[in-house]
Amino acid sequence: MTQSASTGQNVRHLELGLSDEQAIDMYATMVTARKFDERMLLLQRAGKINFHVSGVGQEVAQVAAAYALDRENDYFLPYYRDYGFVLSVGMTLRDLLLSVFAKAEDPNSGGRQMPGHFGSKKLRIVTGSSPVTTQVPHAVGIALAAKMKNKSLVSFVTFGEGSSNQGDFHEGCNFAGVHKLPVIFMCENNQYAISVPVHKQLAGTVADRAIGYGFPGFQVDGNDALEVFSVVKDARERAIAGEGPTLIEALMYRISPHSTSDNDLAYRTKEEVDLNRAKDGIPKYKQYLIDCGIWNEELETELQAKIRKLLDEATEYGDKAPFPTPESTLLHVYADDAEQGGKE
Repeated sequence: MTQSASTGQNVRHLELGLSDEQAIDMYATMVTARKFDERMLLLQRAGKINFHVSGVGQEVAQVAAAYALDRENDYFLPYYRDYGFVLSVGMTLRDLLLSVFAKAEDPNSGGRQMPGHFGSKKLRIVTGSSPVTTQVPHAVGIALAAKMKNKSLVSFVTFGEGSSNQGDFHEGCNFAGVHKLPVIFMCENNQYAISVPVHKQLAGTVADRAIGYGFPGFQVDGNDALEVFSVVKDARERAIAGEGPTLIEALMYRISPHSTSDNDLAYRTKEEVDLNRAKDGIPKYKQYLIDCGIWNEELETELQAKIRKLLDEATEYGDKAPFPTPESTLLHVYADDAEQGGKE
């Protein structure tokens, strides 16, 4: 077992192939995603932005999964709460703020989509659609293309447990299983599909559904960063080796309301939320780093100040940036003849 020289305790991240620097970077990204979410709530309450869908309570699994993937080659199809994931694979706070403010420079959609609809050709983040779960068959299609072209990559798609009841999910899993495609399905089970609790959505578990499609399914603690990292890393190795898809169900809790337009206390109690807040994975991962001897409160203070500065700068830039012009409304709606090689 690998041990920390300073504490003598077993160091899981080194055993999994993560350096101290990577383990710390993961934590910094989790905290950045959390602080972004908190800033969005303040902006919405101040009337600066119209709407925000929060990911509070889901950052740990998102970031850990991203670090287990190949950010230079894999394709990513996140869903609308995945701020931690997209920050991990290369998006910046400025990118996210431009999207939230719906500004022309927004790299996701040029200010034309709702916040949380991520898209970046450069980062291989495939644009999501407003109807939930449509990203699943898209991920399967990318995996099919990779297999047909003998590309050593995987497509990684996330969705909520409510989405696992949609036809798109089941059709995608079935096709991927039949053709043993290099795709990883990760369900972020946050216990609520808007206001419907998980016990009214599922008879059994999401992970068990993989059995019917002929590939492995795993249920993991979504508040344990290194457990998520390990299972995603193994799933990627299986996919690259030609062994087909994996379904991962990361158990977590949506601490915040579904969105800023949602009164979550209409369908759950404050006591339930507080109980689950105490299980938040970010403080637990911070304590792990401290126990390993690679983190301390002085570094924490520096990190918090750095994130605050970056958020302030991104917020100011996004707020002052220009909106899309009316003339740009139809840009990228129809194919450009020049891009298609001209008319026949």
